[in-house]
Amino acid sequence: MKQPLNLSQVRSFGNVEFLARQLVEGFITGLHKSPFHGFSVEFAEHRLYNTGETTRHIDWKVFGKTEKLFVKRYEEETNLRCHLLIDTSSSMYYPDANYGKITFSVMAAACLAYMLQRQKDAVSLTTFADQIDLQTPTKSTPSHVHKLFTQLDQLMQQPKPLRRTSAADVIHQVAEKINKRSLVVIFSDMFESAEKSDALFSALQHLRHNLHEVLLFHVTDKKTEEDFAFDERPYEFIDLETGEKVKLQPGQVRETYQQAVKSYFQELKMRCGQYKIDFIEADIAQGFDQILTAYLVKRTKMK
Repeated sequence: MKQPLNLSQVRSFGNVEFLARQLVEGFITGLHKSPFHGFSVEFAEHRLYNTGETTRHIDWKVFGKTEKLFVKRYEEETNLRCHLLIDTSSSMYYPDANYGKITFSVMAAACLAYMLQRQKDAVSLTTFADQIDLQTPTKSTPSHVHKLFTQLDQLMQQPKPLRRTSAADVIHQVAEKINKRSLVVIFSDMFESAEKSDALFSALQHLRHNLHEVLLFHVTDKKTEEDFAFDERPYEFIDLETGEKVKLQPGQVRETYQQAVKSYFQELKMRCGQYKIDFIEADIAQGFDQILTAYLVKRTKMK
């Protein structure tokens, strides 16, 4: 199994674009040695000619070499439009030691942006907490993607305190703004307040109703946020989005906490299944291959 990238090293190195390129190139090399070798990372730019259609788009150079008729595919026919959404609420900067969830999400999004550029696909970046902070145009040019890397770098700086998540409102706004059928990729811990869960599911359904494909990467620090695997000693737990504090020993609440979290995550996964949204559990302790593989599976299905 490939060792996951140390998120503290990512932060200290500080060059998202370089790291993304290295990770993607390593992943692509690994594809040829794995069960996923059938996935194409450089998608075809031609399709077979169908009898009866116009001949003006036939690639005669290819015909001269192969004696087979292929039609050139044009950008609007072959290229994907992808919107990367990153939750930048305060809880995404946990654990504090390495801003783990946001660092993981930034690197994962950077890898996808680099892979999209390789495939000449158009990409945009949206960042949000309780509202949209940044929403770029959707382009495929190298200069545009380079700007995205710069903006991703900036996300790993010191966070603003007490920023709550309002993913439901933001997703509704994004769904309204995207005019062409697209792939929407969301990185979030999905820690909405309980009373907003129905609104969140309604927003995800809005994307599907508008015929967009959706990949939801549920970013968590599984060890602490799901398993609640803290040492048995007194702690002061702080809600990063509200500032609320509580002092206790983990054993006092572990079982109740685990049941509540499991129930919420199961409902989230079930609803995504109902709406035909790809739900991927993204544990920050794991590597980025999980992200790239899920993307390639979806990209292949959308061809």
